[in-house]
Amino acid sequence: MITRAETTQTAPTAPQDAGTSPSGTALHATGVHRHFGSVRAVDGVDLSVDRGEIVALLGPNGAGKTTFLDMVLGFTEPTSGTLSVLGTSPQRAVRAGRVGAVLQTEGLLADLTVKETVSMVAACHPRYIPVDEALERAGAARIATRKVKKCSGGERQRLRFALALLTEPDLLLLDEPTAGMDVRARQEFWAAMHAEAERGRTVIFATHYLQEASDFADRIVLLRQGRVVVDGSVQEVTGTGQRTLSCRWIGPGTPQALAVAHGIPDDVTHQGDRVRFTTGDTDALARSILTDGLGEDLEIAAASLDQVFLDLTADTATETTTDTADSTEQKGR
Repeated sequence: MITRAETTQTAPTAPQDAGTSPSGTALHATGVHRHFGSVRAVDGVDLSVDRGEIVALLGPNGAGKTTFLDMVLGFTEPTSGTLSVLGTSPQRAVRAGRVGAVLQTEGLLADLTVKETVSMVAACHPRYIPVDEALERAGAARIATRKVKKCSGGERQRLRFALALLTEPDLLLLDEPTAGMDVRARQEFWAAMHAEAERGRTVIFATHYLQEASDFADRIVLLRQGRVVVDGSVQEVTGTGQRTLSCRWIGPGTPQALAVAHGIPDDVTHQGDRVRFTTGDTDALARSILTDGLGEDLEIAAASLDQVFLDLTADTATETTTDTADSTEQKGR
């Protein structure tokens, strides 16, 4: 089987360009629910992803990310709602080799080498790119002769990436793809991923690295309790958060008095000789400071993605049900 994979490879059809697709849509979800008994793991998701987009799927543990990705991969069916992938059902898209996935699940054979693993999986497909090409594009060529059991967590993720590329998929789904990688390895991984996106592929990835989402995604989708609570570009998402204004206070009066006047009595802090205010209306606050001569050297900054994430997911007490759902699903897989 390994020999056949190395000698009978056939190049698959390249992914369709978004502009030539009838709909231009890689994924379309309307009112998608997934319930486990009384638990609503996914609770009415509406989401449309265009071809060629790089989308980060964020959310606290139990937000429904894994459940949603499993539905996109056809592992489980929605309880209600409609979900299409590349204009067809998830199962058909996966069977046609149009969807590739990098998951954190096990299933790799420990005693095979990296190249033997890719060759064996390639032999299961009617069409695939050359094994060496898949390894090179995934950044796994240098570990081709290493046995899987000797690979680090990050190296195994590169192997999974190579497996995902074999059929030249139109859509790549990644669940915590850089788990176990150091900073340099993550940068190299995302450089490779951007190269794949430039080939016309759509990339949807779930991650806990907020900086990673900020650096590499075109779009952020934040799930909370099984629902989409934020969807937009990094700039749009950070624009929904509280901004900060800092200045060197020169009086008269006190920063606390100004904060009370603007309805933010608990959102003023001191940092050396500077005062920092957190508010949704920095324009009004800046006008007061400048008009009344209260401060100088003003600096205004948008909220970081980390802060927006914390603000929108602060209430975790009611998220126990979705935590349970994701846990239940993992046990069943």
